[in-house]
Amino acid sequence: MLRTLLGEPPRENSGVLAEAMDNMAKVASMLRKEMNTHQDRDHEYRKLEIWTRGLISSLDELEQSWFAAAFYRKSVVAGYMDDMSPTEQGEYARYVYFYKDGFIRVFSLLDKLGTVLNSLYDLNTGKVKAHFSYFTVLRQFQLLQAHNPLAHELEKIRSSYREPVENLRKRRNAEIHYMNAEMTDDLWQRHQGLHDKIQLEDLDSHLEDLRQSLEMVCKSLAAAFRYSNEQWHKNKAASSQRSEHRQP
Repeated sequence: MLRTLLGEPPRENSGVLAEAMDNMAKVASMLRKEMNTHQDRDHEYRKLEIWTRGLISSLDELEQSWFAAAFYRKSVVAGYMDDMSPTEQGEYARYVYFYKDGFIRVFSLLDKLGTVLNSLYDLNTGKVKAHFSYFTVLRQFQLLQAHNPLAHELEKIRSSYREPVENLRKRRNAEIHYMNAEMTDDLWQRHQGLHDKIQLEDLDSHLEDLRQSLEMVCKSLAAAFRYSNEQWHKNKAASSQRSEHRQP
């Protein structure tokens, strides 16, 4: 959608983004088949299907936010706010909007994934913490020693992207609880010299944090839904074998 508004061609999914999208689509299709076969009287399959399709939409929106932020960043060439023309100030404001939208979506999407994993694998994370996050769910996997292959893979992904995700978490917290994230650097600079020109934050570094966090999200989704699909096929195969053994 945003690419069209920006005059860019539609996105063609590739790499980890395509893998995440494909794995989620497979699980959504699997859940739909289960609903058709077993009628889903408690609506559990339906709930999980809606959540999964919601994750697909959320990932699409996160990627678009990153793309739009990177698009508008190209038009920001001045190093100081005072040196910007009105046009460039508008481009910078649009960059900030989509950058902030992106880093807020990173944690929103991870927490949605945590909710799905908690339900899929009966982790009961809500008993540990009423308003739990994705990272609480990862700790619950370890505490229960449940689904270790998935737990270890998700933890490895989290550790690999610890720094960029932590950078975004600090900016997210500043944005939500204290002040606009892009103004925290301005405040520090005012402490250094009250009448000095305000230098822009490191836009490229911030965008790279967002890009890497998007990659972390993609890899986490791909791993979680690949594992779920594999588990479903294993359970179906085991169920078929049991049925065959019961036959006279």
